[in-house]
Amino acid sequence: MRAPIMPMLIAGLALWAGQAFAQPSQPRYSADGLYNLANAYARAGKPGLAVLSYERAALLAPDDPDINANLAYVRAAAHVSMKPPNRFTRLAQATSPSFAAWLGVLGLALAGIGLVAARVAARFLWIPRGASLLGVVLIAVTASNAMLLWPRMHEAVVLVDQTPGRVSPAPMADAAFVLREAESVTMTAEHEDFIFIRTDGGLSGWVARANLGAVMPPVGNER
Repeated sequence: MRAPIMPMLIAGLALWAGQAFAQPSQPRYSADGLYNLANAYARAGKPGLAVLSYERAALLAPDDPDINANLAYVRAAAHVSMKPPNRFTRLAQATSPSFAAWLGVLGLALAGIGLVAARVAARFLWIPRGASLLGVVLIAVTASNAMLLWPRMHEAVVLVDQTPGRVSPAPMADAAFVLREAESVTMTAEHEDFIFIRTDGGLSGWVARANLGAVMPPVGNER
């Protein structure tokens, strides 16, 4: 019997996201540690690094009111707009990636048990059907969380004020626009020391890699 590929990939993605912040050698990659680090950056007048740390903390504790409030405050102080999440986004982000992954594993188990039990226990079909329905709901929660997590893996925060977005990946290329510190962008491609980004306003161009901080840090890398 073949294992269902898509649910396992979804669960694996969410587990990987949790592991990216759970390295034993990096104890500050916890919601509390990142929150305190962000507060220190905010007090030091470094809104880019503060927003980056708040965003990372929000991945681990998406419903923490202090993290979300401080994130909004620092963005507002830096004159950077922040799109309010819709109802579906708030619902799907109510669980952390690692917890959502375990919900998906539990959902797969319940759905499988329900299918097997339905063939064995003919008199009490409501029990296996209920287990299967609950399993499907848990898998749906995991899938929603993973779908929202996937684009965040390509999000970055501008760390240097007046960062130019250039027309080509070269230090002397013409600047098409300028980015504010603490602004969020989407990374779509890379070339040597430059990353091709897209802003929420639809602007796109090449930005120096050193001027950006990825919201989802690579495992074993702090930046």
